[in-house]
Amino acid sequence: MLDFTHFHPMVVHFPIALLILGFISETASLIFKRKFFADTAFLLLVVGAIGAIAAVLSGSYAADGIEEAGTLKQAVETHEAAAKLAMWLALVAAAFRVILAIAKKYRGALRIASLLLFLIAAAAVGRAGYYGGELVFKHAAGVTFQMGQL
Repeated sequence: MLDFTHFHPMVVHFPIALLILGFISETASLIFKRKFFADTAFLLLVVGAIGAIAAVLSGSYAADGIEEAGTLKQAVETHEAAAKLAMWLALVAAAFRVILAIAKKYRGALRIASLLLFLIAAAAVGRAGYYGGELVFKHAAGVTFQMGQL
């Protein structure tokens, strides 16, 4: 049966994919000078930042169900801190990009600054994802073993 602790693994992959792919699209817009890539990157950044909120909230809920002790406790805290940092960086990058779009100032040095913020947010979400993977594959966090059932 599905419970709300399963929501985190279903949601978390979206901000990871959206923010990293968005950064790649933004880079492509600079290289190929195509508005399509910039528009796509903008959409992926905004949706990825919203997804990061959902990932952090669902992760906080999922962490409540894990008995934290020793190395698992440290691993959970590391992942949680990395995820919150990634979420805030994604939100700042998205807000900055929205402001530039509204002010029609998305060019020159401000565009490069936006790209750098996007890069930092994408790297941070990748880092948080790495720590989340360690929780599952190294520490078996949230994994339930039931012997004798198929």
